Amino acid sequence: MRVIIRRNNEIREIKGDLKVREIFKVLNINPETALVIKGEEILTPDKIVRDDEEIEIIPVISGGR
Repeated sequence: MRVIIRRNNEIREIKGDLKVREIFKVLNINPETALVIKGEEILTPDKIVRDDEEIEIIPVISGGR
């Protein structure tokens, strides 16, 4: 699968079908700090991403008073 990491504009290739939580482990990304997007869908940790798909990992931004 092709993974676009928006935090640092990096593109990575990962072989095989993996759950979103496994992708975070492979890339050493804390799942509490990012979202995984496929098309216009936010993927849950249990969602399987197929080898031929492309996803984006975007950082979570929060703010407050």
